[in-house]
Amino acid sequence: MTDTTYTADERVNSRLIGVVATAALGGFLFGFDSSIINGTVEAIREQFSLNTAVLGFVVSVALLGAGVGAWTAGICADRIGRVKTMVIAATILFVSSVGAGLAFGVIDLIIWRFLGGVGIGFASVIAPGYIAEVSPAKHRGTLATMQQLALVTGIFMALLTSAVLAWVAGSASSELWLGLPAWRWMLISAALPSLVYGVLAVRLPESPRFLTSRGRTAEARQVLREVVGMRTEASIDRAIDSMLSTVKLESRQKFSDLLGGRFGLLPLVWIGILLSVFQQFVGINVIFYYSTTLWQAVGFQESDSFIISVITAVTNIVATIIAILLIDRVGRRRLLLIGSAIMTVSLGTMALAFAQANVIDGAPVLPGSWGPIALVAANLFVIGFGMSWGPTVWVLLGEMFPNHIRAYALGVGGAAQWLANFVVSATFPSLADAGLQLAYGLYGFFALASFVFVFFLVPETNGKQLEAMGEDSPEEPAPQIKKPVIPSEVSSPQTSVPDPV
Repeated sequence: MTDTTYTADERVNSRLIGVVATAALGGFLFGFDSSIINGTVEAIREQFSLNTAVLGFVVSVALLGAGVGAWTAGICADRIGRVKTMVIAATILFVSSVGAGLAFGVIDLIIWRFLGGVGIGFASVIAPGYIAEVSPAKHRGTLATMQQLALVTGIFMALLTSAVLAWVAGSASSELWLGLPAWRWMLISAALPSLVYGVLAVRLPESPRFLTSRGRTAEARQVLREVVGMRTEASIDRAIDSMLSTVKLESRQKFSDLLGGRFGLLPLVWIGILLSVFQQFVGINVIFYYSTTLWQAVGFQESDSFIISVITAVTNIVATIIAILLIDRVGRRRLLLIGSAIMTVSLGTMALAFAQANVIDGAPVLPGSWGPIALVAANLFVIGFGMSWGPTVWVLLGEMFPNHIRAYALGVGGAAQWLANFVVSATFPSLADAGLQLAYGLYGFFALASFVFVFFLVPETNGKQLEAMGEDSPEEPAPQIKKPVIPSEVSSPQTSVPDPV
C-alpha cells in the first residue's frame, strides 16, 4: 500500500528554493531560445529572400525539434538521470545557438534551428519533472510555477536583447560587431544562458525518485532530508517505501502501457495530449514569435514594435507571478477555467479590431482607436494565458500521470505540445495573409473549446503525492499496469470535482 501521509512533515527551505531555481533555468532557456527568433524574422526574410511559407517553416522548425526532444527527454532522464539530461540540453542549446548565428544559408539555418529545438524540448520536459520530484506535495504547484516564471523571464530577456541589439545597430539587418548583422548576434546571444545553465546543473542533487530506483537509498534519504525538507527519519522511511513500491512498475515501463482506452490510448493520456494542444491552439506563441512583425503589419514602426513586444513580455511575467500566488490556493482546474474565459473574450476582441483594418499602400492599418484596443486586448490575452494555461499545463503534465506510465506519458504530452506549437507557428503567416481577423477568430474558438474541455474532463491534482496519482484514494493500492485509468481516478483528496470528471 502506498503511504501518502508524510506531507505535513515537509517544509520549504533555502536549499530547496536554490535547487528549484537552478532547475527552472531550463525554463529560461526554453523561453529565450524559442522567442529570440522574434526580432530576426524580417531580417531573415530579407537576407535569404524567403517567401511566406518558407519563412514560417524557418521560424517553426525548432518546434519540430522540440517535439523530438520532449519525446525522448523523459526516457533519457529515466536511463541516465535527471541532472545529466539537463547537461545534455544545455550543451545542445549552446552549440545550436552559435551554429544558427553563423549559418551560411537557409538550409543550415533550418538544421541548427531544428537541433536547438531538440535542446528546448529536453529543457521543457526535464525541468517540471525534476521540480515535481524534489518538491513537497503541498508546495509543489507554487514551486513548479517557478519554471514558468523562468520561461516568461526568458521570453522577456529574448525580446529585450533583440530590441537592444537592433537599437545599437540601427535595425536587425544592420551590421553590428565583427561584420555580422544584429540578427545573427540575436541568435548567438542564446549561447550565454545555455553555458550558465550547464555549469549550474552539474551541481544539482539527483532526484530522490531516480536515486531510489537505482538502489541508492542513502543518497535519496540525504536529498529528502536536506532538499525536500523532511524532518524525521520516520517520514523519510515512509517516503522511501512509497517510492520503492513503484520502482518495479517504472522499470517495466513501455509505450504499450499507454494503450487500452476506447480511442487507443488511456483516457488520462488523451487528457494530457489535449491539455497540450489547447495550450498552443489559442495562439499564444504567435504573440511571442511574430509580435514584432505583427505590429509592423498593422502600421507600427519597427522601433515601436520592439517596445510593444517587450511590454507584452513584462505583462507575461506579472501574470505568471499571479499564477504562483494562486495555483496552490485556487487549484489547477479552476485557474484553467478562469484563463479560458479571459482568453475567449480578449481573442474575440482582437479579431474584431483587426477586422476594421484599412489597407493603405498595400499594408493594413488599424484606424482610430482600434490600434489601442487591439493592444489592450493582446495584453489581456497574455494575462489570461500567463496566469492559467501557461504554468498550469506544465504543472499538470509533471504530476497528473500515475508512476507506472509517467515517463512515456510525459513524453507524449510534451511532444503533442510542440507539434501543436509547430502547426500554429507555421500556419500563422499564411493565416495573416488571409486576414488577421481570421487567425484570431480561430484562436478564440479554441479558447472557448478549452473551457468546455476543462469543465467536463480535467481532474484536480492539487496537494496529492506523485506516488498517489492514479489511485482511487490515498488508502487504496495503485492500479495494475493494464488497467485503464479514467479521469475520476486522479481527483484530488482535498478538492471534490463534480461529475462527470
